Amino acid sequence: MKLNYKRTFLVGMAFLSICAFWQMYDNIIPKILIDTFHMNETLSGAILGADNFLALFMLPFFGALSDRTETKIGKRMPFILFGTGIALIAMNILPILDNSYYAKPSTFKIVSFVIVLGILLIAMGTYRSPAVALMPDVTPKPLRSKANAVINLMGAVGGMLYLVVTAVLYPKAKTAGVAHVNYQILFIVVAAIMFVAVALLYVFIKEPVLVAENRKLEEQHPEWNLAEDDGSGHEALPREVKRSLGFLLASIALWFIGYNAVTSWFTVYIGVVMGEGIGGASTCLLVATAGAIVSYIPIGNLASRIGRKKTIMGGIILLSVMFFIGFILTSMFTSINRIMYVSFALVGLAWAAINVNSLPMVVEMCKGSDIGKFTGYYYTASMAAQIVTPTLAGTLMRLISYKVLFIYGAVFVRLSFVTMTQVRHGDQKAVAKKGLAAYEDMDD
Repeated sequence: MKLNYKRTFLVGMAFLSICAFWQMYDNIIPKILIDTFHMNETLSGAILGADNFLALFMLPFFGALSDRTETKIGKRMPFILFGTGIALIAMNILPILDNSYYAKPSTFKIVSFVIVLGILLIAMGTYRSPAVALMPDVTPKPLRSKANAVINLMGAVGGMLYLVVTAVLYPKAKTAGVAHVNYQILFIVVAAIMFVAVALLYVFIKEPVLVAENRKLEEQHPEWNLAEDDGSGHEALPREVKRSLGFLLASIALWFIGYNAVTSWFTVYIGVVMGEGIGGASTCLLVATAGAIVSYIPIGNLASRIGRKKTIMGGIILLSVMFFIGFILTSMFTSINRIMYVSFALVGLAWAAINVNSLPMVVEMCKGSDIGKFTGYYYTASMAAQIVTPTLAGTLMRLISYKVLFIYGAVFVRLSFVTMTQVRHGDQKAVAKKGLAAYEDMDD
C-alpha cells in the first residue's frame, strides 16, 4: 500500500488556498485595526478572536453537515466552491474600506469594515472542515500521517506564497515612516492564488469516485476501526478511546493557545520591540514556513516509524524551547539576524512535527462516515483556544510588556506535553506484511 502523492498534492490545493488566506489575515488585519482604526491591543485582539468564536460553532456544524451531504460532485466540494467564491468577493472589499477610512474617517466605515470582515469569516468557516476532511475521505487510515504531511506541505506553500509576495511588495524601505500602507494589491494577489488552487482541485479531483474506492478498501480492513457500532447505526467510542480523545483535544487547544498568540501578534510585536516593519516580520515567518516545508515529508515518514505521539511530543519540546530562545533573541538584538533565522526555521520544523500528526490521530478514532464530524472536533479544540489567546496575549502585552509574548507561547506549548502523555490511542498499528513488498509504506 503506497500513498498516491500526485492525488494528495491536488487534494492539498484546498488547504493551500486556506493557509494563504489565514497567513494574510493574521499578518495584515491586526495592523489595519491598530494602524488605521487606532484600536488598542485588547479590542483588536477581541476582533481577531471573533473568527475563532465563529469557527467554534461553524466548523463542527459544517463538518457534520458535509458528512450528510450527497451531490453529483461529492460531499465536500460544494462547500469548498461556495465558501471560496464568497470569500474572494468579501476579502477584496476590506482594503477599499481601509483606504477610504484613512482618507476620510467615519463610524460608518468602521462598522462596514467589521460587517464585511464578519461575512468573510463566515464564508471561510463554511468550507474549512469539509476541505480538510477531504484528505481522510480519500486516504486509507494507515497512510494518513504521510498524506497529512503532504496536505500541510501544501498549506505551507500557500503561506509561503503570501510571504514572498509581501516581502517583495512591502520591503522595509517602502514602508518605514509611511503613515498608511495600501494593501489592495496584496489582497488581489492572494485572491488569485486561492482561485487558481480551488480551480485545480475541482478539475482534477473527482471526489465521489475516490471516496468510493477508499470506502471499499477500508471495508476489507475492519481492524482499522477503533469505533464500535452502538446497535442503532451510530458510532460509539469505547471509554478508553473517549479518554484519549479528550486529552488529545486538550493538547491541541494548549499548543494552539501558545502558537497562535505568537503568529497573531508577531508583526506588531517585532515592530514595537525591534523596530522592524512588515517586510522584516514576513521574512522571519517565511523562514519558519520554509523550515516547515522541508520538514513535512520527513516528519510524515518519521511518524510512520516511531509513531505519531512520539513525533508530536518531540515537536512540543522543540517548539517551547524555540519560543523561549525567541524571547532572548528579540530582547538582545535590535535587528533581525542569522541566529533568529535559524531559530525560526526550527520553529517551523517543530510545528510540522505537531501539525502533521494531530489531525490523523483525531480521525483515527472514527468511522469513515463521521470524518467531517471528527474534523470538526479537531477544529473546535483549536478554534476555542484561538478565541481566547489573541485577547489574553494582547492584554498581557499591553499591561506588562510586549516581551511577554514568547514566554506566554512557551508556557502553553509546554503544558500540552503534559496532556499528551495521557493519550493512548490514535497511533495506527502496523499491519502484517503479505508477500515481499505489501504494505511497505504503511504507518507503524
